[in-house]
Amino acid sequence: MDAVLHALSDESRRTVLEVLRDHPATAGELAERLPIARPGVSRHLRVLREAGLVDVRQDAQRRVYSLRPEPLAEVDTWLGPYRALWERRLPGTAPAGGHDGARHVRGDCHRGHSGG
Repeated sequence: MDAVLHALSDESRRTVLEVLRDHPATAGELAERLPIARPGVSRHLRVLREAGLVDVRQDAQRRVYSLRPEPLAEVDTWLGPYRALWERRLPGTAPAGGHDGARHVRGDCHRGHSGG
C-alpha cells in the first residue's frame, strides 16, 4: 500500500488517474492533460504501473493505459475506520461513499467541537 500512497501523493499522477477513471488513454493523450514534458509523463506512468494502479497494453504502435481500481479499494478499506471517526466527529460530513467531508473541516461546522 505504501507504493500506492506514494503514487497518489503527486498531483500529476492523480490527474492521470482521473483521466483513466473515465476511459483508457495513450501516453500522448495523457500528456495533453499535463503541464509537463513527455518524458515526465512516462516517469509518472512508470510509478503508477509499479504501484499497480494502471495496466498497459500494446495496440499497434500505441501503448494504451487503463486504470486498475483494486489498489484503490485497498486504500479505501484502510481508510474505513478513519472515515467512521470523522463522520462521528465532524457534523455535516457525508455518509460513507460521499467522501466530501474535507470541505467541512475548514468550514465553521467544526467550531465549538472540543475533541481532537
